Amino acid sequence: MRCQIPVSRREWLKSASLGIGLGAGSASGWLRALAADAPKKPARSVIVLWLSGGPATIDMWDLKPGHKNGGPFKEIDTAAPGVRIGEHLPKLARHGKELALVRSMSTKEGDHGRATFLLRTGYTPQGAIQFPAVGAVVAKELGSEASDLPNFVSVSPGRGMATVGGGFLGPKYAPLGIGERPDGAASAAGGVLTVPDLSRAAGVSDGAQTARLDLLAGMDRRFTSAHPAPVAESLRAATARALGLMRPEAAAAFDLDGEKPTARDAYGRNLFGQGVLLARRLVERGVPFVEVTLDGWDTHANNFERTKELCGTLDAAFAALLADLKGRGLLDSTLVVCQGEFGRTPRINERTGRDHWPASWAVALAGGGLRTGQAVGKTGADGTAVEERPVGVPDLVATVAKAVGIDPTKQNMSNVGRPIRVADPDARPIKELL
Repeated sequence: MRCQIPVSRREWLKSASLGIGLGAGSASGWLRALAADAPKKPARSVIVLWLSGGPATIDMWDLKPGHKNGGPFKEIDTAAPGVRIGEHLPKLARHGKELALVRSMSTKEGDHGRATFLLRTGYTPQGAIQFPAVGAVVAKELGSEASDLPNFVSVSPGRGMATVGGGFLGPKYAPLGIGERPDGAASAAGGVLTVPDLSRAAGVSDGAQTARLDLLAGMDRRFTSAHPAPVAESLRAATARALGLMRPEAAAAFDLDGEKPTARDAYGRNLFGQGVLLARRLVERGVPFVEVTLDGWDTHANNFERTKELCGTLDAAFAALLADLKGRGLLDSTLVVCQGEFGRTPRINERTGRDHWPASWAVALAGGGLRTGQAVGKTGADGTAVEERPVGVPDLVATVAKAVGIDPTKQNMSNVGRPIRVADPDARPIKELL
């Protein structure tokens, strides 16, 4: 008669490693199986490539060749067997094994403002609730209070960023906005990008700066001790972070002149390309959330000409980012999400354009330990409806949260005294990717 004694997983692994009572071949097979089921280490940073205006994903990630809705663009193979994308993304095609396409996004928001709010927060606007951006949530959960660098950075802020920031989490989790120099000229501060007020005013010496800061600190202490309030404390914290950002070590993160010219060329010598390069520099230094905007996707007219041009800019920067992250060992720890606020109509209008279409569209993801080299979901032959595996925005937000080790059901207290989850209660992470 065989004696059956329950053994815990930890005890079993210990005995297997010592070779107690188990054949070597059997143990190695079981260990491989257990290792395959073990959760991967979560990513620690997110880069969002925000395609402002609503990209025609039917011409990028989910083409419809042979149908009148398909337009003139052709499909090309990627490095992932069976996954095909638009012909104007050839560099990205070579990174097909690092890409995951969700071709079954579906929402009900066709207005730019409301759709942007939904994609950036995971929620539709609801009365007085000040929902935070997903970037603010990630900054709160993964950011470091001790870091001189901001935990949420938005490069070339696009449409709708003014209405979405720290929300009820507070201004300390709002993004640092980085934009184009007013004159558009190159500079030692990183090409055409500039961080406002990163250097002290001209003519102010070290001693004068120190004296001014000491005076300000004293005034702040007296004021906050006499008037304790979250607003005053937030202002003092913001001042401290701004001063930290001015330190040479922190400011150097924004200086693209330290990059090789060939690297800058690979990303593209344009605002978006250099912004994506900056995003890589920031996540390399521990910044948990960076968003870079490429505007111009609102293609009601001349869709194909404009989409081809925009795809050229996106293709170079996105592909260079994936190659760079992979070469530096950062791809598994960095989740990249390429998205806009909705897609565009499968039907081509009389101006050779496509209009707003939230019912069926696509997003692309990469890195972050996801199961890539695949497409999730399916639209019909004409592209007008999702036929398989519909995915909502809350599902996408929950997937991002899970990828970086944040519990999507975690709650934060809102400005109206109501606890709000990281992702909507009905959200379901995209299990095929995790």
